[in-house]
Amino acid sequence: METLPREDAQVVDALRAGDEDAFREFTRMHHASLLRVAQIYVPTRAVAEEVVQETWLAVLEGIDRFEGRSSLKTWIFRILANRAKTRAERERRTIPFSALQPDRVPEPALDPERFRDSEDGRWPGHWSTPPQPWPEDKLLAAETREKLAQAIETLPASQRAVISLRDLEGWSADEVCNALELSETNQRVLLHRARSKVRNALEEYLQ
Repeated sequence: METLPREDAQVVDALRAGDEDAFREFTRMHHASLLRVAQIYVPTRAVAEEVVQETWLAVLEGIDRFEGRSSLKTWIFRILANRAKTRAERERRTIPFSALQPDRVPEPALDPERFRDSEDGRWPGHWSTPPQPWPEDKLLAAETREKLAQAIETLPASQRAVISLRDLEGWSADEVCNALELSETNQRVLLHRARSKVRNALEEYLQ
C-alpha cells in the first residue's frame, strides 16, 4: 500500500480487523454524501439507498485489496459512481459515458448579451451588465437555500455531480477527478458551467 494519511490508514486497519464501531462511525460520516451522489444517477431515493448499501458491502469485501493509490474517500465514491451508473442502466436511465465529458459544442456559460461586442465601441468583450452584489440577509434565507438546491437539481448529471462534490461537500479538484474519473480539464469546465448556471438562477431570483 502506498503512503496514506494517518487517519485513512487507521480506518483501513480497523475495517480489515472487523472493527464494527469503526465501520459504523465511518458510514455515519459519509452515508449522506454517498446518498446525494447516488441520487444524481438513479431515479428514486429508494434505489439510491440500495446503491449506497451495495457500495458499503463492496467496501467491506474489497478493503483487503485497497492499495492506497487514492484516498479512502475517493476510492469509496468511485465504487459508488460505478455502481450507480450500472444501476441506472438497469433502471433504463442510462447515463452514457459521454455525459461526464464537456459538451462537444461549447455552450455559453453566461448570456452573450451581458458582454460588449465590437459594435459597442470601447472594451469589446467586457461586461455590459456586470454582476451586482447580493444582499447578505437574502443569501442566508432558507428560501434562497431552497432556490440554490433547485438550481443544482436542474443541472445535467455531470455538472450536478461536480458542483455537489466541490461546493457542497468541499472536495478538492483532485478528489473529484479521482472519484468521477475525469480529467482536470473536464472537471474545470463542468464546474465552471455549473457555477455559472446556478449563479444565473440565483441572480434572477434575488434581483
